[in-house]
Amino acid sequence: MRKPASEDKRRMCTGKRRYSSEGEALQGAQRAGVERWRKAYLCANCGKWHLSTR
Repeated sequence: MRKPASEDKRRMCTGKRRYSSEGEALQGAQRAGVERWRKAYLCANCGKWHLSTR
């Protein structure tokens, strides 16, 4: 499996909702009813928080 290129990383980031904090991201998952299947992570590309599957 190849390592994602910088363009691929940017595209993966821009397609996701951005949150200003980990808590805000987890609250978003809770509101959507998916908190059991999501975790928050700090994106190295944009410096914001995203939700990811576990």
